[in-house]
Amino acid sequence: MPSPTLHIEQLDFHFATHAVFTGYSRQFGPGITWLRGANGAGKTTLLKLAGGALAPLHGTVRLDQTDSAGMPLAYRMQTFYCGGDTPALPWLTVTEFLDLHLALYPGSEPARVQAELDAFAMAGSMQQSITALSLGQHKKLQLVLALALPVKLLLIDEPFNGLDADAMAYLRERLSDAGRLARQCIVLTSHLEPQLPLAATVQL
Repeated sequence: MPSPTLHIEQLDFHFATHAVFTGYSRQFGPGITWLRGANGAGKTTLLKLAGGALAPLHGTVRLDQTDSAGMPLAYRMQTFYCGGDTPALPWLTVTEFLDLHLALYPGSEPARVQAELDAFAMAGSMQQSITALSLGQHKKLQLVLALALPVKLLLIDEPFNGLDADAMAYLRERLSDAGRLARQCIVLTSHLEPQLPLAATVQL
C-alpha cells in the first residue's frame, strides 16, 4: 500500500471577522506531523478543513488522489478527525456511538475497538449516555476510534488533553508503532512536547 500524503493547495478560509488562511499550501506525508502555533493561529481550523468538517472558500484538500470536494464520501471514509468537542449525538450510549462509526468505516474490526476500550479503561462505560461521560472519558472515547479505525489520514487535536498519566503513556506507545507510522498520515496539535517520532514539525 502506498504511503499516504495529504495535499493542501492554495487554501483560502475566512471567518466572518478575519481571514485564517490565504493561499496556504502544504504537504503532510506518512508518519507524524506536529502542528504548532499560538492560540488563534488556525491549528484546529486546519485539522477541521483536512477532516472535511469545514469547507474551504477556495483551494483543494486531497488525500493522495482522493479530492475532499470532488469525492467527499470516499475522502471521509479514509479520514478520522479526533477533536476536543463533545460528540454532537447526546442521545447515544457509548456502545451506540461506537457501532455507528464501525458501520461508517468499511474494514473496521470490533475486536480492535474492544482492545482499545480495554486499554483506556473504558469497557465499563459502554451503556452510559455520552452526556454522562467526563471530559477525559470523552477524549478516550474518540481516541479509541482514532487508534482502531482503518483510516489513512488521522487528525488529532490536542491528543493529551484530559488524559491521566497511564493513558498518555499508552497513547504515545500506540502512535509510535512503526507499522502505523508507515501506513498513516498523522497530523496532531499539542501544547505539550509529544515525545513521538516526528516526520515533520510545522509552524503556523
